[in-house]
This record gives sequence, structure tokens and C-alpha cells, in this order.
Amino acid sequence: MTSPELDTPLTTGPLERARRLAESGDLEGAAAIFAELSADPEGHDRAQAAVGLAVVLEERGDLAGARTAARAALATGHPEYAAQAACHLARGFEREGNAEQARGAWQAVIGVGTAAYLPLAHLALAHLATGEEEAERELRAAIAVGDPDLSSRAAQELAELLLDGGEPGEAAAVLVEALPLAEGAHEGRLRVLLGIAHLELACAEFAGAVEFSQEAETSALAIELLARTLPLRGRADDAERVWDYGLTHPDEELAAQVRLRLHRDLDGESLSPGA
Repeated sequence: MTSPELDTPLTTGPLERARRLAESGDLEGAAAIFAELSADPEGHDRAQAAVGLAVVLEERGDLAGARTAARAALATGHPEYAAQAACHLARGFEREGNAEQARGAWQAVIGVGTAAYLPLAHLALAHLATGEEEAERELRAAIAVGDPDLSSRAAQELAELLLDGGEPGEAAAVLVEALPLAEGAHEGRLRVLLGIAHLELACAEFAGAVEFSQEAETSALAIELLARTLPLRGRADDAERVWDYGLTHPDEELAAQVRLRLHRDLDGESLSPGA
């Protein structure tokens, strides 16, 4: 019993015996017990046994039988084992590269409605999405569940998607909302992304100041700030164009101030109006 979605302890006698047989390598013996239990329509352990049978049969190489067993577990509607069965099906289809079948199985997980499995399903559906709008919708759904691990991962992926799409403001909003959930390494990653989003927003504001300011001093400062920030986002060529714009500006006072700012030593100096 190695699949991570099937780690729920088996506490009853026959189920425990089947688990121990599977762990010891007696897959045939384990399958026989699981099959008997899952075939009992009145059995309390039917759903759990069907999931166990699906795992054992897959390990034996009987994919068709494994999927039949997983579908039987799913059909029970059990909040835990039906969800596990749907996850088992979805991962199998993903390994085969069958995106459409995998999508259907992950949607079945959502249909079961067990909260612990929802962020995993929504994340998987985001990865299988055929367009950015669908991916964004699924990632937002995963975030909304509020799982410290998976919701934080979804927030990271959504923020990256929004940044790539030129929406740093929306990315920042997603990250700020998700940060209270994040723990450990997730918090650090989200804060770095939030800083990147703020850098992008800063670049946009500096560019706006260059365009709309009517004061040479303010415009020169905005040009310097924009040109010094762009390389932090891997846009050194754009930074050079910004410097060139200022240095060749028809307003001689502005061009002179930009020239001074380009060559000055920044140690101990403040980049603020009047500096």
C-alpha cells in the first residue's frame, strides 16, 4: 500500500491483514481479502477495501481491474475513500498522459466534496487547464480552501501567472491575501513574489511620472529610478533606453540633470525629490 492518497490507517481485522500481506509482498493474498470485502454490499468497509484493491491490482499490473475497483469505491460516495479513489484514478490517467480522463477524475474529487482533497484537485485541474482563464479560476478555488500548503502553492502559481500576464497589481492582491496562510518556505516564496510585484508596480509609476511630470527635477528623478529598477527585473536593455531618452531629451535642463544622475556615486545619497 504505497500510494500517498491511501495512507489512512486500516484498523479492522481483515483490512489490517490485507495491508500487512500487501506490505510483505503477497499481493495476491491481499487482493483476495480486499476483493471479498469490497464485494459485500452491506459491508461497512466496502469503500475502503475497494480502494485497497485498486492499489494492489495496479501494483500487480492489472490496470483495468484497478480502475474497476477504484470506480466501485467512488460510486459509494464515501467522503474519504471515494475521494481517494478518484485521486487514484486521476493520477493514473495523468501518468498515461490522458489529460481528458484525468480532468474528469479530478472533477469527481471535487464532486465528492471532501475539503481535504479540494485544493489538490483544483491545483491539478489548473495544471491541466487549456487556457489561462480556466487555470486562474482553478487556482483561485484552491486558494479559497485555505490549506497552508496547497493553497500557498496555488497562490504562488497564480501570482506568477498574473505577473507574466502584466497584472502586478492583481498579483500583489493575491499574495497579500494568501500570506497569513503561508508557513515555512511558502511564506518566503510569497514575500519574494510580492516584492517582485511591487517592483513592477514601481516601474509603472516611474514611467507614468516621466510621461506626465512637467518638472525637470521630478522627471529626471523618475528616469533615474526607472532605469535603476528595470535591471532588477532582467530588463537591462530597457534601462539603457530609458537613460538614452533622458540624456537626449530636448529639454536641456532635464537632460543635464539626467546626465548628473547617471554618473553620480549613490553611496549615502537619497533617491528622492530634491536629491
